[in-house]
Amino acid sequence: MLAEKYGGKWVFGLGCLGTTILTLVTPIAAYHSLGMLLAVRVLEGFGEGVTFPAMHAMWAKWAPPLEKSKLSTISYAGPHFGTIIALTVSGVLCDHGFKSPPHNQRWPSVFYVFGLLGLIWCFAWLYIVSDSPNSHPTISKEERQYIVSRIESAATKTENDKVSALWLAGRFVRSPAVWAIVTSHLCNNWGFYILLTSLPTYFSDVLGFDIKNDGFLSAVPFAAMFTTVILGGYIADFLRMKKVLSTTHTRKLMNSIGQFCPAIFLIATGYANNSVTLAVVFLVLAVGLSGFTLSGFNCTHLDMAPRFAGVLMGLTNTAGTVSGIVAPYVTGAMTTADKFSPDILKAQWQRVFFVSAEIYAFGAIIFLILGSAKQQWWADGPPKSANYADTINTSDLQNEKGSSGIYGSM
Repeated sequence: MLAEKYGGKWVFGLGCLGTTILTLVTPIAAYHSLGMLLAVRVLEGFGEGVTFPAMHAMWAKWAPPLEKSKLSTISYAGPHFGTIIALTVSGVLCDHGFKSPPHNQRWPSVFYVFGLLGLIWCFAWLYIVSDSPNSHPTISKEERQYIVSRIESAATKTENDKVSALWLAGRFVRSPAVWAIVTSHLCNNWGFYILLTSLPTYFSDVLGFDIKNDGFLSAVPFAAMFTTVILGGYIADFLRMKKVLSTTHTRKLMNSIGQFCPAIFLIATGYANNSVTLAVVFLVLAVGLSGFTLSGFNCTHLDMAPRFAGVLMGLTNTAGTVSGIVAPYVTGAMTTADKFSPDILKAQWQRVFFVSAEIYAFGAIIFLILGSAKQQWWADGPPKSANYADTINTSDLQNEKGSSGIYGSM
């Protein structure tokens, strides 16, 4: 909501700046006390939390309709590329980085180096970036006209109109398409956090292989995901541009690939027996193919309500973050056997993978049934003469039936 009101540039930039400063003070907090370190990490979470909602708010004003998939996925592939770099560079810095007081250890150099790079990036962002083409000081007239003329009216003509949060919440609650994204986002993140946080434990406890100590293997799944995120964006926009599929069908296709396929390979990982190589292959396929969801449900906010894309992403991303909190605890509760009971532990992990696969599949099915990329009847906000407390009126329903977004008739 802050990004919608004040602009994604400042919300995103200041959020990253706050996180960067906290990264720089992390070693100091760690040396002080565990409580101080946890407090810093919690505060970093507030800065991290604005990232995707603020970016969605900006893409609603910068991405032409038939370029939304590839432009947004290129930017959202950044975190995965950053993970690849961080996994590699952090290990090197821990071993060969500069020593810092008070204990002359090398590990703080990880936080100082990335923190310094983050500061440089933040100032560059605040200097270069503008909230919209109309406010950019150096963009050419041709490019400005190209973008503005193709952006939906909801993102350009009514952005300054005030909208009651209560009115908007009421429309969200009654929209099946919104619930489809919320459900798919929650289910997708459940599977992703299982892959991110729990599979190293599975490799160590069941297969006897510590994947965390192998920088190459740790980076390979994210390299695969980085590739599929960008590839999926280009495929999605190609299908829409060539009118092979409608926008809604394209989103459902990409989302199905990104959730059904990881579900299959998660189950396969549980039955990899004692083959570390096979398990790693299944892991790479599960993580990599999940990248197609960024061209699925993750772009649908921009299609169905470009004006409120940031608020929608904030809502669905909150649901997704809940999975990141709950999934590791559930996994721990389901894997209670120790290393001295390998058969029992293996069976327990198979159940973890089955449950995660079922959650993946559930999210994909709900999105197939309820998901829609058609511009919603409330996407332009309430009519200027309407009372925000009013319920849906006849004209709203007619608009909903007749509105299918710019490319809804494809």
